[in-house]
Amino acid sequence: MLRPESYACGQWIAPGDTAQEIVGPVSATAIAQAGGTPLDFAAMLEHARTRGGPALRAMTFHQRAGMLKALAGYLDTRKEELYALNPLTGATRQDGAVDIDGGIGTMFLFASKGRREMPDGHVYIEGDIEQLSRKGTFLGQHIAVPLQGVAVHINAFNFPVWGMLEKLAPALLAGVPCIVKPATQTCYLTEACFRMIVESGLLPEGAVQLVIGRTGNLLELLGAQDVVAFTGSADTALMLRQTPGLLRNAVRFTSEQDSLNAAILGPDATPGSAEFDLFVKEAVSEITVKAGQKCTAMRRLIVPEAQVGDVADALADRLGRITIGDPADKATRMGALAGFAQRDDVTARLAQLKAEARVVCGDSAPDLPGAFLSPTLLACADPDAASAVHRVEAFGPVATLLPCRDTAHAARLANAGGGSLVASLFTHDPGVAREVTLHSAAHHGRLYIMNRDSADEATGHGSPLPHMVHGGPGRAGGGEELGGVRGVLHYMQRSAIQGSPDMLTAITGTWVRGSAEKTGPQHPFQRTFGEIEIGETLNTEAREITLEDIEHFARFTGDTFYAHMDEDAAKANPFFPGRVAHGYLLLSFAAGLFVQPDPGPVLANTGLNGLSFQKPVSPGDSIAVRLTCKRKTARTRSYGEVAWNATLTNQHGEQVAEYELLTMVSHDRPAGA
Repeated sequence: MLRPESYACGQWIAPGDTAQEIVGPVSATAIAQAGGTPLDFAAMLEHARTRGGPALRAMTFHQRAGMLKALAGYLDTRKEELYALNPLTGATRQDGAVDIDGGIGTMFLFASKGRREMPDGHVYIEGDIEQLSRKGTFLGQHIAVPLQGVAVHINAFNFPVWGMLEKLAPALLAGVPCIVKPATQTCYLTEACFRMIVESGLLPEGAVQLVIGRTGNLLELLGAQDVVAFTGSADTALMLRQTPGLLRNAVRFTSEQDSLNAAILGPDATPGSAEFDLFVKEAVSEITVKAGQKCTAMRRLIVPEAQVGDVADALADRLGRITIGDPADKATRMGALAGFAQRDDVTARLAQLKAEARVVCGDSAPDLPGAFLSPTLLACADPDAASAVHRVEAFGPVATLLPCRDTAHAARLANAGGGSLVASLFTHDPGVAREVTLHSAAHHGRLYIMNRDSADEATGHGSPLPHMVHGGPGRAGGGEELGGVRGVLHYMQRSAIQGSPDMLTAITGTWVRGSAEKTGPQHPFQRTFGEIEIGETLNTEAREITLEDIEHFARFTGDTFYAHMDEDAAKANPFFPGRVAHGYLLLSFAAGLFVQPDPGPVLANTGLNGLSFQKPVSPGDSIAVRLTCKRKTARTRSYGEVAWNATLTNQHGEQVAEYELLTMVSHDRPAGA
């Protein structure tokens, strides 16, 4: 008998005398006892706010990303322990891969994005500087900083590992401690993974806590710095949203909930085409993986009227060959639903759907002791007049075929679900893809467009990827999860800071034009990553640009554009006073002015950003360069990236060009340098 424990204020708390009995969906016998011990939620929140929060916020984004990477690596070494428990939930090994490896992979991805896309500091900069004054002494900048509260994560039963990790990763990367509340039916698998997190010793005390059982008055105790992220049914989401404390204190509440996702077969995807076969293959997968218990599963299959019979026959044939049984058996293709209450709920909703649609195949319970249900396909002859097929979700191995007259009609039917997490389109016609997108994108969080060109590498209709937003409008909850750095920002506060360039530089850790410049004791390219300071500046000597320079550059490169070679033609151009220097000539001469040629800590020039030319340079003009350290980002233990602001000015002090130069700089000085 499994006895999953809560983890509160640094202590494991065993189930109490009134613990709930969990009946296994495969064995139909009790497999666990959970909850039943009252928890001090006020103390848990205090522990998170005073211990976990400050410890996480003291770390930089990169340090937290490194923590996530190490944690994901640790979980990966112990994942077979989770796979050993996985069949108890009714899930096959393949189902478990989506949950267990998917969750670990999501944590790895957020760790990577934290290192590559977020600063090695405590403040995230959003957007460009806003100049709020004529002379540039008063500026504005949007930033994001971690909330100083707690993230409460309420997760669904169908993904006990991924559901936890996909919320923990962005919250911890943001610097916010978390309290995890899994669904009771599968909480033992969540607890096993959570216990590994604690045993890893990689997170600061108070960063994570776990509630097994009821949440009591937890939500009533939350404030404006806290966040609730919920995954589950629309009814439960509505109940939670109406918690007086959440409303009173304007607590952030994001929801990922019911979704009658649609899949559209394009008019060009006729039998025998690659797209037709892909549609059938993915529909079978979406109906059967996790026994259809996925928030992203295809519920409504929208196909051209002429193809309904062919699609129905193909699906019925393949669904009829699905092996149902013990998920621990390698031959099993589809396991059980998560519990008997879940099977009863699916059966009741299936009855509502059958009032508007006929059964094509399935709609039976296999002769097995557990919570099993055969994959079921329905067909609705008149989807425009139907109601239940667009509002009732049977959260199991159930889908309904809907005929459409044309592409616009297909899009309207997809939209009739009231908002979904994902809709898919199978077509090889870009025009169809554009039409469906313009008609439907506003109703779906994600559009998955599949054809023969991307089939080998596509991840599937029902696979939320941490790079992309997972959420949807309307019925789907209106929230967004994942989405890379967007997901991290859900746990941060956007704030507009206003002040002088020096103030903005000090706050953001990024040099702002107009703030103080520093002169180092030697050429900056001879200084290590650690020695270079933000604002450190090199002002070069000037170099005159001659007509001979321009003509030599033109002949050498082959760039003989008339503005560089023909005086009369250049004067006729409204942008130029006559022949002018090539922009790339200016960049080349600029490098010659600021580069220090001797071996040193600078390892490589890796690119430039934001190049722009403000004023043409004519023969006889001269240019000088101001090179300023704008920001620094540690990349490895050996080197870091230094971004330099490079500004080119002419003999009159007028700016002629600007860009951001990226260099990789060693932490150590090379021997002999």
